[in-house]
Amino acid sequence: MSEQHIHTTDGHAHGEHEGLTKKKIWQVFGILLLITVIEFFIALWVLPHGYMSHMVGNIIYILLTILKAFYIVAYFMHLKYEKLGLQLSLTVTFVFIVYFIVLMLIEGGYLQLHMPFQ
Repeated sequence: MSEQHIHTTDGHAHGEHEGLTKKKIWQVFGILLLITVIEFFIALWVLPHGYMSHMVGNIIYILLTILKAFYIVAYFMHLKYEKLGLQLSLTVTFVFIVYFIVLMLIEGGYLQLHMPFQ
């Protein structure tokens, strides 16, 4: 005689493994498109006409790029649906890597300027 196994989904939360719906995909696409349009507007109209300095433009580009990276990682790489511990460990690791790269670039520039090699 064979045993029958009945699988139920009562123990699973509905939002736990919720995937992207078509509506959410189009919403994220619209947000990414809007951010890209803002970047192009700044690059092709604001900066050439002198309405904003290049330093401020670079800071805005960096912030908008980080925002786009967040949306891509969160929704299309499904990090938003992972547990908080995994999200924090990946985020903190990424922040430290970027921090150390910036420190190395700063130190590398310092050594090149103040200790010329022969």
